[in-house]
Amino acid sequence: MADKITLAIASDLSGFPLAREIVKHLKENHPELTVIDYGIMSADKPEPYFVQAPKVAKAVQRGEAQKGILICGTGQGMAIVANKHRGVYACVVDDIFSGERAKIINNANVITLGGWITAPFLGCQIVDAWLAMSFTQKMEFKKDFLTNAFNQVVALEEENFK
Repeated sequence: MADKITLAIASDLSGFPLAREIVKHLKENHPELTVIDYGIMSADKPEPYFVQAPKVAKAVQRGEAQKGILICGTGQGMAIVANKHRGVYACVVDDIFSGERAKIINNANVITLGGWITAPFLGCQIVDAWLAMSFTQKMEFKKDFLTNAFNQVVALEEENFK
């Protein structure tokens, strides 16, 4: 990953501890990234998932960030909200394999994690695995299928987000 990319991250109160660890990890271990941290910055000033997720989703939409990470209690609420935004492809990831496959198979530009589910050490490994992958990597034998499938998802998006 030689190219400089921008990654946006946000959490709600349930995801706050995991988000702080991931931000620290990204800043210490990924010099190729510029991290935009939309918080929350303190457990004393919580914001709900439906307020936080659009911050990252809109940054991706506007091209201010190429990738995003959202963290709530389970990752599910953040994924639902993020996927309401055109051009955002968010997947809930709970392990390294699903983190890799979110990018490889689904071309996810946003991943969501659960602060109640994922230990900080594992969360950092999941993020690293997702960042290390590219669309169709390790599945070159299915590249045409995966590319077509992603294009069909984009077509559905065009049809349904008028």
